[in-house]
Amino acid sequence: MINVSELFGDIDIYLFDQILKNRFTPAMKILDAGCGGGRNLHYFLRSGFRVFGVDQNPDAVEYVRSLARMLAPEISSENFQVAEVEKMPFPDESFDLIISNAVLHFADNEQHFDRMLREMWRVLKPSGIFFARLASTISIENKVEKIAERRYLLPDGSERFLVDEEMLISATEKLGGIFIEPIKTTNVQNLRSMTTWVIGKNAF
Repeated sequence: MINVSELFGDIDIYLFDQILKNRFTPAMKILDAGCGGGRNLHYFLRSGFRVFGVDQNPDAVEYVRSLARMLAPEISSENFQVAEVEKMPFPDESFDLIISNAVLHFADNEQHFDRMLREMWRVLKPSGIFFARLASTISIENKVEKIAERRYLLPDGSERFLVDEEMLISATEKLGGIFIEPIKTTNVQNLRSMTTWVIGKNAF
């Protein structure tokens, strides 16, 4: 019998929340854009979803391919590609769900952020779901040190591209997206804030 940790792996708790809300069905085609080692893909691989992933790290992509061979051997290893999020090898409107977990806060600047975001939006189908978790200034505005355009030194010692609520609302409007649920932010002991951004494309 598969236990919870085997089924879900080390999934982001807020993506897990979306699963519990029945946002996703096995008929959906999923892309993890910046998949890393595939921490968010265990459930989807085990549950019959059509899973794809990209990452710029070849070792991470090879690891995800091996994970897929173990959990969903029917899925082609070619579903997982070495690619930058801002330039992905997929046709327009290919996916029902885009996962962007801890990726966008590595943007170099606003132009880079915009290129990554618009590329993910490009490959998302109409009525598709975009799920993002990214670092923000929300609730720690007075505890971060600005270094460059939207790049900050955080109290935890890391340097990140940080968004705020206004920027996420504006970006949603520019994309023509709609909020599936409100923006939610977790403050981790005033060391960093992680924001969940879940929007739909066109009519949802």
